[in-house]
Amino acid sequence: MPDQTSKPPGAERYTLEDLLAVMARLRDPVSGCPWDVKQSFATIAPYTIEEAYEVADAIAREDLVGLKDELGDLLLQVVYHAEMASELERFAFADVADAITRKMIRRHPHVFADPSLRQAFVANDLWRRIKAEEKAGRGEASASSTLGDVPLALPALTRAVKLQTRAAEVGFDWPSLAPVIAKAEEEIAELKIALDEARQVMDDRPAKRVVEEFGDLLFVMANLARHLGVDPEAALRDANAKFVRRFESIEAALAKDGRKPEDATLEEMDHLWDEAKAVETKS
Repeated sequence: MPDQTSKPPGAERYTLEDLLAVMARLRDPVSGCPWDVKQSFATIAPYTIEEAYEVADAIAREDLVGLKDELGDLLLQVVYHAEMASELERFAFADVADAITRKMIRRHPHVFADPSLRQAFVANDLWRRIKAEEKAGRGEASASSTLGDVPLALPALTRAVKLQTRAAEVGFDWPSLAPVIAKAEEEIAELKIALDEARQVMDDRPAKRVVEEFGDLLFVMANLARHLGVDPEAALRDANAKFVRRFESIEAALAKDGRKPEDATLEEMDHLWDEAKAVETKS
């Protein structure tokens, strides 16, 4: 096999085949990279999740230059897993590409087979039906469970919304926003009670009931986001970014006096926070 990894700068562009060759070389047990050689599906999985988040971050920042690089990093993860599977003689990258192509064709009969199904695809949730039939055909137990195929590895807020969406599809849902808000208020009240009980115990560790009630509150807030049509992950990312901006404004204001946040009082920082908020509100 020719060495596809030694093209000089300025030569023709590297291709997917080159990337596959690079990964195979990195994983070579004799001449490869010691770190890459010792990796497994389990050790690489966290990087795969992280790279997916990096892609989402570049999109949120509307950074298309960064998005190109992040998509490359995510593609590398697919190549990495496929190479490890190939070494086990289970499947190769070509099998991954073949499988997803077949799946897309199969799940879009209104595009590739029968245009008359175009309206039914949306109105009758044809995608979901086809997906359920595929799972039933493979004999997967989750095919008979409403919530069984919602992945455990999803971020907790995202998974909460997906679980609630699936339950709503079979009628287990509040009919309007008002009872969801009422439920949120109920969960806040229950959390306050749990906090009061925990204080009486005088233990620094969060009590089991406090953790449980806090989880219930987050779950109902995810449900509130679903009813509002809000992506809770995106909303929290925006809130995080807002916090970073305003705190950096505090740091910048204090730096003008040669100080750091730890040199200021809470009242001073609160005042600077309000000033940063006012500037953002005006702009």
